[in-house]
Amino acid sequence: MTATPIFSKGLEGIIVAESRLSKVDGQAGRLTYCGYDIADLAAHASFEEVAHLLWNLRLPNAAELAELKKNLNARMALPPDLLAQMKLYPRTAHPMAVLRTAVSASGLYDPLAEDNSPEANRQKALTITARIPTILAAWMRIRAGQEPLAPLTGDVKLAENFLYMATGQTPDPTAVEAVDRYMILLADHEMNASTFTSRAVTSTNSDMYSAVTAAIGSLKGPLHGGAIEAAMKMFLEIQDSGLTLQEWFQQVRAGSRRIMGIGHRIYKTEDPRARILRDYARTLAEKTGHGHIYQIAYDLEQIARSDPYFVERNLYPNVDYYSGLALYVVGIPVDMLTTMFAMSRVVGWTAHIMEQAADNRLMRPKAQYVGEMGLTYTPIEQR
Repeated sequence: MTATPIFSKGLEGIIVAESRLSKVDGQAGRLTYCGYDIADLAAHASFEEVAHLLWNLRLPNAAELAELKKNLNARMALPPDLLAQMKLYPRTAHPMAVLRTAVSASGLYDPLAEDNSPEANRQKALTITARIPTILAAWMRIRAGQEPLAPLTGDVKLAENFLYMATGQTPDPTAVEAVDRYMILLADHEMNASTFTSRAVTSTNSDMYSAVTAAIGSLKGPLHGGAIEAAMKMFLEIQDSGLTLQEWFQQVRAGSRRIMGIGHRIYKTEDPRARILRDYARTLAEKTGHGHIYQIAYDLEQIARSDPYFVERNLYPNVDYYSGLALYVVGIPVDMLTTMFAMSRVVGWTAHIMEQAADNRLMRPKAQYVGEMGLTYTPIEQR
């Protein structure tokens, strides 16, 4: 007897893979990477340690961490022809479109691009992770009419190298720490839309560059990674509106506005990443003279959390609410915020790609047909 297929709009509640990479407990508000609580990692680890953890299912020892950082730094420089291409992109292009295009083009210069062996995929994971910060920093300078900078060499974190290449200045240690912690918190998040996209592409035996490019396209959407930009634009709009927060919030209750960055498909309590980023955002905002922007975000959260509509529906700030604010106050332009998400999540995507490839089955869900049946073709002259 054949089981009746289950219809689940948006695949909600459907398990499509077994994974050892991360677990989201929406009821308890917990996120773990390979068994480690995200708060523990954010407090003590570096992004490079988390990358090793997701790629190897264990934290590195000192020698392994040094080797990983060395390998990443050695791969950060972009092929000259790729940089030349980027200089031809329209300056008005959205940075996520630039990133999507540049990552795809990057594969043209990788001799391992079409090799799907486990070792080749590990090498490509290193290369793609290393190149994305350079692509983003280069684009920030290119569109400003400046020459891209070569990455620093030596024992330098990806976060520090990115900030240096973007600004040409030795970055403030607090800014480096903020970007590094942000990248840890956004590195993976179970079977989100972009991760599912990367695994679906991988399931066809396509290559890692194709899978990551597709994931970037998925992340670009405002219902996924693009929400970080929307939340930051909202805070700036409130600041410039001339309205009090209560007046602005009344427009939300009237249905003419929406609070971006509050509510989550999975979390029914506070997003653990938002809890950590709230503290970082406050500290950074006060240090950089942006305390008023943080206060808008914090006070709006308090207003929403005291409103019956939000309370009854368990709507709390998600990771997008405070993360964009933390990055904005250290100098990341609003339209670059989603690309920062990709700069972090690439280690999760590549880890999932390798996990999918190791135990693959082509993803081929069914659709529930609801259209007409039994129609007969009518010659065109009779229509």
